[in-house]
Amino acid sequence: MYRSLIAIVLGALTFPVLAQMTPVGVWRSIDDKTGQPKAEIRISADAGGVLTGVVEKALKPSAEPNCDLCADDRKGKPKLGMEIIRGAKKAEGKEVWEGGKILDPDNGKEYTLRLTPIEDGKKLEVRGYIAFFFRNQTWIRIP
Repeated sequence: MYRSLIAIVLGALTFPVLAQMTPVGVWRSIDDKTGQPKAEIRISADAGGVLTGVVEKALKPSAEPNCDLCADDRKGKPKLGMEIIRGAKKAEGKEVWEGGKILDPDNGKEYTLRLTPIEDGKKLEVRGYIAFFFRNQTWIRIP
């Protein structure tokens, strides 16, 4: 009985550490051009582990509140509340989520996505790329 209890307690203590090595959570996006905070993004996973990310809060004013440059179902929709991450999944055997898309609502461009938790999950390396061209951002987890 005591061994079971000890196993449960130890398992509960390690869970928060493991939970941090995932993109799931709220992140402060940092603009790769200015280095300034841009928005807060909530990343969540469905039952199959597929990630989505939604703009929860704008941290800098936008001259264009809607995504007029978007080319899909998000065209003309408000950037606040917009789903900008779609379809990323965990790569087998690696702490990397890829295969999805990320949208930059400021320019309407959609990039192939790779997410990598770094610094024990305190930061998230976000890479969006089209062919050989890519953009990197490092987002900061909001506790």
